[in-house]
Amino acid sequence: MPTISNIITAINDLVWGIPMLIAILGSGIFLMLSLKFMPLRNIKRGFQEIWSGRAKGDASTGDISPFAALMTTLAATVGTGNIAGVATAIVLGGPGALFWMWCTALVGMATKYCEVVLAVHFREKNSSNHFVGGPMYAIKNGLGHRWAWLGACFAIFGGLASFGIGNMVQVNSMASSLAVSFAVPAWVSGLSIMFLVGLVILGGIQRIGAVAQTLVPFMCLAYVLAALFVLITHYQAIPAAFVLIFDSAFNGHAAVGGFAGAAMIAALRFGVARGIFSNEAGLGSAGIAQAAGTSDDPVVSGLVGMMGTFIDTLIVCTMTGLAIICSGVWSNGLSGAALSSAAFEAAMPGVGHYLLTIALVVFAFTTILGWSYYGERCWEFLFGGRAILPFRLIWVAAVPLGAIAQLDMVWLLADTLNGFMALPNLVSLLVLSPVVIKLTKDHFAKN
Repeated sequence: MPTISNIITAINDLVWGIPMLIAILGSGIFLMLSLKFMPLRNIKRGFQEIWSGRAKGDASTGDISPFAALMTTLAATVGTGNIAGVATAIVLGGPGALFWMWCTALVGMATKYCEVVLAVHFREKNSSNHFVGGPMYAIKNGLGHRWAWLGACFAIFGGLASFGIGNMVQVNSMASSLAVSFAVPAWVSGLSIMFLVGLVILGGIQRIGAVAQTLVPFMCLAYVLAALFVLITHYQAIPAAFVLIFDSAFNGHAAVGGFAGAAMIAALRFGVARGIFSNEAGLGSAGIAQAAGTSDDPVVSGLVGMMGTFIDTLIVCTMTGLAIICSGVWSNGLSGAALSSAAFEAAMPGVGHYLLTIALVVFAFTTILGWSYYGERCWEFLFGGRAILPFRLIWVAAVPLGAIAQLDMVWLLADTLNGFMALPNLVSLLVLSPVVIKLTKDHFAKN
């Protein structure tokens, strides 16, 4: 068993090493330049499209509204990475890691835009007359049937990774947090979460979208307001925090307190890695949800989809990072969710850690819902509509197992498969980028 673990660890280090980060970041830069910075110039319009996309629209063009599709995407991406992941990046890379997370998000907006445009443009109807899309369909319908094997690779990686990173790992984090903060037994958490997840996902994308568009905006706003309260109580530290972030991003940071110190390359590596992990730009997952939206214009869907990266990283992750740095707890020797909890507790003694636990539980719950749809579409691509019901039943059954199991190897394997998803997705993005550019030019020439 240790040998298998060592092998998976070595593969994981390679998959999420510098070459992969360069590939994802480099692809994003290439796409941003090819689009002549269109995503950055249209942030305001992106928010406008989100607002106007609240109406479901014509049912013949999709199953859920563009807004619900975005909320489903955010449900999957706004999760433990926004709480524990940001804290881990700061611990391993120093405060400068937050700067590189920002850079990754800005570049990732172009990546996410292209992923969604291709997913909607090359989507198709399944045997139940529902629209399905994503990198696997973009590869099959965009690159041709000869490349269908590459789409199948994406579906295999995504379908397997979903059970780990989108299900069992999330449940395990929820159960652990509830046990520590509220003394809830893990098995009770597992069964309760299983019941709630089953109620939602057995109703398909319509029910997932309905829950997501109700829960996700509330949870993001509530979390940002709580983090804002932390910043207000430490408002005098905000200017120094930004100085520290920028200085650490380019010069590294010496050891201080319980912080071991980090060079610039560590800030860059962990900032980029955790940024990608949080917003999933480059992994291709967002297009799967957006393809179910009722918008029949790929560019409009892309403008809505790219805002997921903006909201996830530039708003939610930023609030976590600033709360940790401004409160001064970043160098106290803690890591992960415990570090984020310490920041909230510093501003709200006796209450802060409970609020963070609730936030983590809700974030993780919505991640399970979003990833259930991603996994379902991956397995449907591989085995057809007959795979949907068995997948949903297995997905629900896996929830209580995740609550009580030791998941170190599951987490490692899922994280590795999650990284493998980027490979076929990046190939399709780069090869099909002329299609995205043409669709974008045509759209803005008319609007």
